Amino acid sequence: MIARLWSGESGAWRLLLPLSWLYGAITATIRLSYRCGLKKRWKAPVPVVVVGNLTAGGNGKTPVVIWLVEQLKQRGIRPAVVSRGYGGKSEHYPLVLDATTSAQQAGDEPVLIFQRTGVPVAVAPKRRAAISALLQAHNDISVIITDDGLQHYALQRDVEIVVIDGERRFGNGWWLPAGPMRERPSRLKSVDAVITNGGEAQQGEIPMRLRPGVWTNLVTGLPLPLAALANRSSVALAGIGHPPRFFSTLRAQGITPEREYAFADHHAYTLEELSGLADSSQALLMTEKDAVKCQYFALENWWYLPIDAQLPSADAQRLLDKIIALLPTAPQGTSL
Repeated sequence: MIARLWSGESGAWRLLLPLSWLYGAITATIRLSYRCGLKKRWKAPVPVVVVGNLTAGGNGKTPVVIWLVEQLKQRGIRPAVVSRGYGGKSEHYPLVLDATTSAQQAGDEPVLIFQRTGVPVAVAPKRRAAISALLQAHNDISVIITDDGLQHYALQRDVEIVVIDGERRFGNGWWLPAGPMRERPSRLKSVDAVITNGGEAQQGEIPMRLRPGVWTNLVTGLPLPLAALANRSSVALAGIGHPPRFFSTLRAQGITPEREYAFADHHAYTLEELSGLADSSQALLMTEKDAVKCQYFALENWWYLPIDAQLPSADAQRLLDKIIALLPTAPQGTSL
């Protein structure tokens, strides 16, 4: 229903226009209050890179964050990540993640980033608190990357990166709730880079593709050859911002699940809920983001697919150079 509404396929979005006008007025007022100095921004003692979007829903921010972290690490830079921690509920904030932190506590995306990259990660409703906690726990952090937070203007940032879904782009172009927009597309004129996930990148945008990795078992951590999976009966699920993207990836790999289940983004799974979706002879396939929420109660026939962001070398190098130039002493590292 929401997808049809925001894409413009359903004309019912017009009924929500008064709420959208109110949303737009409120967000514009908040941004203006920071721009005019009526509200103060906090500047972190290290450079801050915001990876965000203009629309609600999954656009591919987390793969970009992971890509940035890994690229900076290769160049001898020590990054850390902060997030709001959507979908998680901790007894206290800020929460600095460790090996025992669950997705129920910190949210699925922060746990995914922590497990994939091994860099310090913290979550808190106020990014300032998360950054301060990280800097207190680790004295060698060179740069902070925020997963989301483009509209969190209380935090001063040095680089802004916007990720766009290249297929859906901006839908009907209206603010929430009539459309998917958090801010107008004109906001792109003031950011440092626009990365377009799939579809056709427009002039000035950096095209990105998501490369599937190797299917991995949730229980054993062992890989499974694609050929073996393509010839096996399977069921697929996805609880991400845009589940059809995952199902399309499966079909592109030659996998045709017997059933596909789309869940809400950040959905909290239970064993009882998932154990009945596939029998023991079938493979239950999911995204890596789903897997971090299921790993503590997974069954042996459950598999997840990691993905990696791919950017053109020249565009990627320019973006990395812009970030590295902010550091007091830019390290000598590997070029793309």
